[in-house]
Amino acid sequence: MKAVYKRRFLLLIAAFLIITTAFTQVNDLFFQIKKQLTIFSDVYKEIAVRYVDEVAPETLMQNAIKGMLSELDPYTVFVNEGEQQQMEILTSGSYGGIGIEAGYRGDSIVVIAPMDGYPAQKAGIRPGDAITKINGVEIVDSTPEEVQQLTIGDVGSEIEIVVMRNGVDRPITFNLERERIEVKNISYSGYLDSESAIGYVQLNRFGHQTGEELRAALLDLESEKEMEGLILDLRNNPGGLLNEAIEVVDKFLEPGITVVETKSRFESQNSAYATEEPPLFEDLPMIVLINNGSASASEIVAGALQDLDRAVILGEQSFGKGLVQTVRPLSYNTSLKMTVSKYLIPSGRSIQSVENQADAVEGEGYRMFRTRNGRDVRGGLGIEPDVTLDENIPAQLELALAKDNHIFFYVNETLNNWNSDTKNMPEDFYRDFVQRLIESGFSFDTSADEHLEALEKHFKESQERTGADDSISELKALLRDKKIAQLYDSKEFIENELQKEWISQTKEGNEREQALLQYENIVLQSLKLIRDRTRYDLVLKP
Repeated sequence: MKAVYKRRFLLLIAAFLIITTAFTQVNDLFFQIKKQLTIFSDVYKEIAVRYVDEVAPETLMQNAIKGMLSELDPYTVFVNEGEQQQMEILTSGSYGGIGIEAGYRGDSIVVIAPMDGYPAQKAGIRPGDAITKINGVEIVDSTPEEVQQLTIGDVGSEIEIVVMRNGVDRPITFNLERERIEVKNISYSGYLDSESAIGYVQLNRFGHQTGEELRAALLDLESEKEMEGLILDLRNNPGGLLNEAIEVVDKFLEPGITVVETKSRFESQNSAYATEEPPLFEDLPMIVLINNGSASASEIVAGALQDLDRAVILGEQSFGKGLVQTVRPLSYNTSLKMTVSKYLIPSGRSIQSVENQADAVEGEGYRMFRTRNGRDVRGGLGIEPDVTLDENIPAQLELALAKDNHIFFYVNETLNNWNSDTKNMPEDFYRDFVQRLIESGFSFDTSADEHLEALEKHFKESQERTGADDSISELKALLRDKKIAQLYDSKEFIENELQKEWISQTKEGNEREQALLQYENIVLQSLKLIRDRTRYDLVLKP
């Protein structure tokens, strides 16, 4: 009996020590918070009251908060009263804007994804474009949220946005008109053509009811004919609600499979999210399309399906946003959007890109992980596709055509004067279009133009004018000829763009969307891969 009592006594002592230690740690934390707040309050008051120049208390506090948060990760931000209202407009799914989602790429704020069919996408803005100015204001020390707010305004109002693009050595300026942005979860679902049994679904975002909308779309496809494969398009999908990402994966995996875990500072707050319902299509061959504009919830879906060897991931490396934020309400209609955990997908890797990660957030580096079938995948890089298919970055010529809507207006004018009963694009359309461009004096800026301007300015300001004007004129003529030659060198691209614009202006609804997919190289390559079951299986089974 003495031994029993002694053992109980020792257990009580141990429990008391644990509780005392925990209480002491918590008590010490609150003491430190109180102490530092007192010091901060004293400094703030002294500066506001006694500094040599008058400083607005609100400005002083805003700068103090911004400085404090700058040492953390990029997605922890203070939302003031004015921004709070704009954030509510954004999350409602309807607002006046140009249709972009902004995020960090290293130290730059870049376009994560231009929304299909809206001003930014139609003008030629691409994922990865680094935003440098909006309406003449340089984007310095701004957050993605602040940049996002600058793009919002009244429908019909104009906005000038300047970007830098990888591979282009000078800034690109876009003058856009804001439109009413209505965000849909699924923009199109159907078969790729009337004879195909390969289904296609394009998910734009993970908003409310995405999972149920996907279920309905898949059941509609299956009721039309038995599906032999599915292409799930997550390109330029910036993410959304975590629970909807889980529900999307739920449609393709058996119950009880962990899709994603959230790891936080406190173990008690860590969570795991698993599939629950019987799958609609457990064995259906599947390809998921991603690009640099696929982020957050899109990466969870693509990464989980990759880690579990359930689908082939095709396209470009994803954006790499794997941090979880929650919005904490604060006083005076302000709030704090704060990172509270990070996502880990089934292999155990983080989808947070090391390039997008502040030092304060512990990353996975470039560690190697294994999928369920034993394939190697890397952490710290977003989601790398199983099959890489880089979409071509437009050259200066292609960019100029898109920026000024030359193709749109030419097709529109042709159709307005159209006398034929057929709606097929004329065979000589490309030749006539190029001829029209040349006759109109079409041109586009290159680095050579910039050098010629600098050279011409130099000779005008100096005394060395002998023969310079003739030489510069000759160089300009040669440059003009080279630009015209590029119109012919880019024949395949221009013909493709003319055909797509012709379809856009002559067809409607699902017929239009289905026809446009026939001109998307990444979709055609996906179709080829999913029909080649030997190659498809070799990707998933090492």
